[in-house]
Amino acid sequence: MKKFFGIALGLALFCSVQVGSVFAETPLSQAVNDGVGAPYKYAGTTKNGFDCSGYTAFVFAKLDIKLPHQSKGQAEVGTTVEKDDLRPGDLVFFKTDGVGISHVGVYVGGGKFYHSATNIGVTVNKLNENYYSKYYVTAKRILSDEQYEAFMSDNQ
Repeated sequence: MKKFFGIALGLALFCSVQVGSVFAETPLSQAVNDGVGAPYKYAGTTKNGFDCSGYTAFVFAKLDIKLPHQSKGQAEVGTTVEKDDLRPGDLVFFKTDGVGISHVGVYVGGGKFYHSATNIGVTVNKLNENYYSKYYVTAKRILSDEQYEAFMSDNQ
């Protein structure tokens, strides 16, 4: 009997967590998640394949915000943000080729960012992973406070 109640309680908790996560979907999370799993494609801008800046431009286009299609160009947009002050929707930039900004992703909170990696496609990584912490350069805030509030709300 104890075993039955334990299983029933576990199942109830599992179902409540799953249902809760469905209702927490925001316009920002929908935009970021829409491209997950797409392959990498040089100069790609669609779910058939993205390069890093093609993916970030795709995400922001879903929010009616136009970004240039180059990581260096995207680094010139918005307001510089300190790493400790990142919030979901900020762009994070890396110097992976030794020359200058050459990679970009969308910060989603919890130390994680989504990006299109050359060997994987659209995926999620942590900023504190050795590779990304080593090559991190800066971050830019693209969303105004009003846009951020609207795009982080699930009341759309």
